[in-house]
Amino acid sequence: MEFDESFWDERYRQHGQHSSVWSGEPNAQLVAEAADLTPGSALDVGAGEGADAAWLARRGWRVTAVDISSVALARAAAAVQDEPETAARITWQHQDLTVSPPPAGTFDLVSAQFLHLPAPLRDGVYSRLAASVAPGGTLLIVGHHPSDLETSVRRPSAPGLLFTAEEIAAGLDPEEWEIMTCASRPRATGDSDGAPVTVQDAVLRARRRA
Repeated sequence: MEFDESFWDERYRQHGQHSSVWSGEPNAQLVAEAADLTPGSALDVGAGEGADAAWLARRGWRVTAVDISSVALARAAAAVQDEPETAARITWQHQDLTVSPPPAGTFDLVSAQFLHLPAPLRDGVYSRLAASVAPGGTLLIVGHHPSDLETSVRRPSAPGLLFTAEEIAAGLDPEEWEIMTCASRPRATGDSDGAPVTVQDAVLRARRRA
């Protein structure tokens, strides 16, 4: 499968031990949407080098940080090794959620930041992520909006990989979920040549009714 475990392991290895793939900062939409939540148990999906998990843990969350790449998880654990209190709140878990779903009804927050899969596979994974949210808990899904393909920033162009918040919201039962945020949110970034560009993040935040 494209973007499978071997793909991501190799991508992280190519950057070398002292060169990060990502910025080292938590995702902006996670900060915007989760800062007002009461800390509890969190599932960080596609944890990568661990910036989101570390941000949550520093705010008091108990985090299960899942990624398909063991190389990424080793980097993530190393990044917080000098913060014993933060490290103690994070469980790093090597797992492919397309074949091994998280336990149902477990987490106060499930966050999936820029987890892009082909549409049929994505629908199944996101459905299982939603099922893993505890009653009263929050589902937060953020992705690259299809309009990004019209900019100079690099995005995967395979059909169905990018999505809108409305598409994800349509898969949630309104009797079970309250939609808190469903938006296309602008974010300033740079393209591969360093030119400034504004992209759009698809942001869905939903609360599971108690």
